[in-house]
Amino acid sequence: MAKQTIGIPRGTRDFMPHEMICRNYIFDIIRSTFEQFGYLPIETPSMENLSTLMGKYGDEGDRLVFKVLNSGDFTPDINLNESPTKIASRICEKGLRYDLTVPFARFVVQHQSDLTFPFKRYQMQPVWRADRPQKGRYREFYQCDADIIGSDSLLNEVELIHMIDTVFHKLNMEVCILFNNRKILSGIAQYIGYEDKVIDITVAIDKMEKIGLEKVCEELKEKSIDETAIQKLTPILLLSGNNYEKINTLKEILKDSDVGLTGIDECLTILSYIEDKNLSPQCEVKLDLTLARGLNYYTGTIFEVKSKQVPIGSITGGGRYDNLTGIFGLDNMSGVGISFGVERIYDVWKELNQNQDVKSPVKIFFVNFGAKEERYCLQALYTLRKNGIGAEIYPEAVKLPKQIKYADNKHIPFVVLAGENEINQQKFTVKNMQEHTQMLLSLDELLNLVK
Repeated sequence: MAKQTIGIPRGTRDFMPHEMICRNYIFDIIRSTFEQFGYLPIETPSMENLSTLMGKYGDEGDRLVFKVLNSGDFTPDINLNESPTKIASRICEKGLRYDLTVPFARFVVQHQSDLTFPFKRYQMQPVWRADRPQKGRYREFYQCDADIIGSDSLLNEVELIHMIDTVFHKLNMEVCILFNNRKILSGIAQYIGYEDKVIDITVAIDKMEKIGLEKVCEELKEKSIDETAIQKLTPILLLSGNNYEKINTLKEILKDSDVGLTGIDECLTILSYIEDKNLSPQCEVKLDLTLARGLNYYTGTIFEVKSKQVPIGSITGGGRYDNLTGIFGLDNMSGVGISFGVERIYDVWKELNQNQDVKSPVKIFFVNFGAKEERYCLQALYTLRKNGIGAEIYPEAVKLPKQIKYADNKHIPFVVLAGENEINQQKFTVKNMQEHTQMLLSLDELLNLVK
C-alpha cells in the first residue's frame, strides 16, 4: 500500500503546546473582560440550516459559506445548466457558520421566551469561510463575540469601545479603533444621487484599503454609478483632519440628508462619552469614512480595530444591526456587538514577541531518581497540586540530562531534585532554571516560593 501524503487543508493550522498556551491566555483575557462587563456565555452548533445563513452577508459573503453535502443515499434532480448556487441548494441543506452574529439572531428568536432583555451574550467558537488563504486570512478561525440585543441606546456602543480598550490594554497592544456609521453612508449615497445603490457603494468603498481609490472608482463605474457622482464621492473618502473637523465638514455636505445628520449626531454622542471614559494611551479612536463593513445587516455605528504596530488588517470588528432578528420573525429588536479575531490578534502578538512572556502552566518539575525517591516526591507533588500549583514528575528514572532537557523544553521554571541526602533532611534541592541558582528548601518553603 502506497504511503499516504499527510497534511491539512489550506487556510487551517495546527497549534503546538506553547502556541496553545499563548492562545488560551488571550482567550482568558477576552473571556474575563466579557464577564467583567456583564456578558453571559452561550454556544450554537457548528452547522446551521442554509436558509438561516444565506442572504445575510451579501453576495460576496454568501459565496464564502461552506456548504455541507446532504448525507445518505439520494439522487437529487440536478440540472447542470443551473447556477452553482442553485445546484448547491438542491444537494446541501446545511452549512458551516460564517460568523457568530447571524446564528445569535436565530438563537434569540428561537429562545426569546427564556431570555431577559436587554440580553448580553458572549460566544467564543470557530467559524469557517471558503476564502482564498493568505497572511492573516484563514478558512477556519475563532471569533470571540459580545453582543447586546434589545436596546438601541448608544451607551452600548460606548461600552463596547471601552471593552475593546480593556482587552488590548491587558494584552499590551497599541490599537486604533476606527468607527463610522451606516446612516452617514446612506446620507452620502443620497448626496451623490444614488440612494438606491447604497449597498453597492458600501461594498466598493469597504475595499479602499485593499485595492486603493482608483480600483474602488472602477468598481463603482461597473455598478453603473456615473463619473459626476464618483467625483462628488471622492473628496469625502479622502477627508482629513481630526474627528470633529471631519464631522463639521460632513454636516455641511449632508445638510439636506436627515438620515446622514442622524448618523453624525450618533457619532458625536459616542465621542462625547468616550472623552469622559478616559481610554488608555495605547488606544486611539478615529472616524474613518472609508469604513463600511461589507455585511448587509449593519444599520448604525460600525467598528474596526487595527494594530498600530503590525500591518495585518482588522483584528476586531462589529457594529449596530437594527432588525437582524426580523428576518427570523422577531421585529424591532435592535442589537450591537463586536468580534475579536483571535487568529490575527495572536499573529500580532507573536510578531511583537509578547508570546515570550507567557509562562508554562507547570511551575515545578520533579526529577525521578528511582522508586524510593519517587514515593518521597509524590507526596510533595500532591500537596503542590492541592494548592493549585502545576507540578509533574518524570515517569521513569532515566539519565538526569534527559530529564533536565525535558523540563527545559517545556519552559518549567523550577526543577526539584530529591536524593538520599534530601530525604534524610526532609528537604528538596530546588533549581531556578531562569536565574541558574539553587537552594535547599522544606516543602512549606517550596510552596511559599512558588506561590
